[in-house]
Amino acid sequence: MVNGIVSINTYLVDSLQLPVFNGRMQKARTSPMRLTRGYRQLQRELAHIGYLSQGSVFERTPSQQGSRYVWTRKVRAKTVTVALSQEQYQWLRQAVLNQRQLEKIVARMQTLSRQVLFETIPGVARRKRLGKRVLGLI
Repeated sequence: MVNGIVSINTYLVDSLQLPVFNGRMQKARTSPMRLTRGYRQLQRELAHIGYLSQGSVFERTPSQQGSRYVWTRKVRAKTVTVALSQEQYQWLRQAVLNQRQLEKIVARMQTLSRQVLFETIPGVARRKRLGKRVLGLI
């Protein structure tokens, strides 16, 4: 109190950003809105992926035996090899890269989905918190 004036400061507190105490201090969790925004961004990335193909494509050097452009993939646990033209090779190469990008995006979406689930939906009582490895977050 200075010269009869009392000042009270108030602050808006976001409960999601506060550390959780359970015998020890834990990291503040990511807000569900931020996770949802990340998920929506991944959905937008999926919309821009072009044609897809599993397998591998490669170009052999002229000194190697066989077709110059080759696509290999597994069919019922057997490797299938297909000779390609240069145009087919270039097209299929992009499709294989798109497939790999798709798999990475889907893996990130699965991680975010589990994170939202375990941070927002009430679960069963546990003696100790589930680790990130158990939840598939790392």
